[in-house]
Amino acid sequence: QVQLVESGGGLVQAGGSLRLSCAASGRTFSSYAMGWFRQAPGKERELSAAISRSGLSTYYADSVKGRFTISRDNAKNTVYLQMNSLKSDDTAVYYCAAKAASVQNYYYRTYEYDYWGQGTQVTVSS
Repeated sequence: QVQLVESGGGLVQAGGSLRLSCAASGRTFSSYAMGWFRQAPGKERELSAAISRSGLSTYYADSVKGRFTISRDNAKNTVYLQMNSLKSDDTAVYYCAAKAASVQNYYYRTYEYDYWGQGTQVTVSS
């Protein structure tokens, strides 16, 4: 069982930055591939970024590529999402998710993930 707690969301002006954090419980954090998803009102949950167990492999959705950076600190059981050059379209609830993985892959789909956080609201004002 893994519990995930996101933090760092808030209200920011367009062009600004935020750093989201997701703290995981348990001693086997390095066994999990991680992902950051977001869900805007009336839309489906979508992947923004994903990272492998070691952090050496990452994936970004086209909508955030070049602006967001996912990273992890396995010693601190934490995954981060640095968000720069924020746009109004980035407004959403952001969720982190964990998938038990035996290989150094990242994962794209919501149904592949085993555990989810409660989400943190990011609002970008134009």
